[in-house]
Amino acid sequence: MLIAACTVELTLYGVESLKDKRQILKSILARLPRQFNVAVAEVDHQDLWQSAVICIVTVGNDAGHLHSVLEHAVTWIERHRPDAPIADYTIEFR
Repeated sequence: MLIAACTVELTLYGVESLKDKRQILKSILARLPRQFNVAVAEVDHQDLWQSAVICIVTVGNDAGHLHSVLEHAVTWIERHRPDAPIADYTIEFR
């Protein structure tokens, strides 16, 4: 069994409060699990308004498939959430 984790750093332009940030993240954190059957959580920068770090995790036996799922999730964020551009992301296997 493999565990694949993708850490994504988001830049949140135009956010002026933690409430604004929560609205953006709540949408992303709700949609990705439904769309890609993954687990998602905010893992860093909780107190910063204009940045966020989320982690997307999935489990399976095929590393290629897991990598593909995480790449598709990152692409979905890029296409559907222009208000949260991706500054950087990494994919790790354990």
